[in-house]
Amino acid sequence: MLHEKSCGGIVYRKYHGNTEILLIKHINSGHWSFPKGHVERGETEVETAMREIKEETGIDVLIDPTFRELVTYSPKKDTQKVVVYFIARAKNGSLVPQENEIAEVKWVEINLAAELLAYDNDRCIVNKAKRFIR
Repeated sequence: MLHEKSCGGIVYRKYHGNTEILLIKHINSGHWSFPKGHVERGETEVETAMREIKEETGIDVLIDPTFRELVTYSPKKDTQKVVVYFIARAKNGSLVPQENEIAEVKWVEINLAAELLAYDNDRCIVNKAKRFIR
């Protein structure tokens, strides 16, 4: 069994009295999810999350490591993947999607995010994030 690990974030901002989260649409699969990516040698989980969020979206973030959620799934036969998600507050708002991986990046009001997200795990994390961010 091959084991993979990625880290990412539920990136949020307060905008005109609403809480919005950042979603990305993958080029290959076309599904909406959160920015994340593989841990590189020598990186901490938080460093990976910050780097991947910046690479995929152009956003600099402040990570809150007290919100740490794990998702485990099997992307292909004989492979188990663990993804660690943190809450991340956006420090800037200029979206720059990673050209070769990300089709679109957008801010979505947190209560509407579940309608776009493809996976139950992601919807569950948004619900936990809502309670945490308030």
